[in-house]
Amino acid sequence: MTTIIAPREHDIGNLVVRRAVPTLQARSVGPFVFVDHMGPAIFEPGVGIDVRPHPHIGLATVTYLWAGTIRHRDTLGSLQDINPGDVNWMTAGRGIAHSERTPGDLRGGGQPVHGMQTWVALPKPHEEATPEFHHHAAATLPQFVRKGATARIIAGTAYGDASPVRVYTDTLNVALDLEPDAEIAIDATHPERAIYILEGEAQLDGADIPARHLILPDRGSPAVLRAKTPIKAILFGGEPLDAPRHMWWNFVSSSKERIEQAKEDWLEGRFGTIPGETEFIPLPEK
Repeated sequence: MTTIIAPREHDIGNLVVRRAVPTLQARSVGPFVFVDHMGPAIFEPGVGIDVRPHPHIGLATVTYLWAGTIRHRDTLGSLQDINPGDVNWMTAGRGIAHSERTPGDLRGGGQPVHGMQTWVALPKPHEEATPEFHHHAAATLPQFVRKGATARIIAGTAYGDASPVRVYTDTLNVALDLEPDAEIAIDATHPERAIYILEGEAQLDGADIPARHLILPDRGSPAVLRAKTPIKAILFGGEPLDAPRHMWWNFVSSSKERIEQAKEDWLEGRFGTIPGETEFIPLPEK
């Protein structure tokens, strides 16, 4: 039986963020433990995204945009703008800190933002991996267009093709853009799958799906997604987690003790510094 889940909305002043995972019905989907839908929004002059430096452990962050530009900086010295269709994959492993901001030269007004940011829990043998950051331009990602349906493989494998993004476990992560009346079969080769509709009116196997909702198709079902209007959607999932995960703030780990260590490391400044940044997000009190 297909499950439909309404995300939790958070208004952070100049941007609405909808959290589709984790929820009571879906603590995780494959290796994905955190799924956020940003926007769509158009910023006023002088306004943009300003996510101050903050730390991560035990996960990889995945950023994909349909509109806008975000500048990534991290403690490895990375400086990279991500644009629509690109992928930023940051492996936190044993610990990394980063910031995400709208570039200053794009704050004149009218700058849009619309995209997804997800967290992938690293398998237990890789939770303490060496931190890495990789940018993949849109032109390097496999895609196919069939009768008005476009699928771009962000990470992992789908539809007989594979993304160049390095993953640590079986991963499904595909951006879908469908024209009205276009259809696409939902890849059924992965153990766990979910679809999030960012925009537009859609149907799954003939049943209406509301926009900005998470859909969990029946396991192994060759479901068919159809667009009633132009739609944007993301398909994600893969191999289930190899053990339960604890999540606190920006930390993910199979060990509660490891999260306590990460808290102390952030308080003591052990995550390192980010070139070009002087601010940071303090450790939450709770």
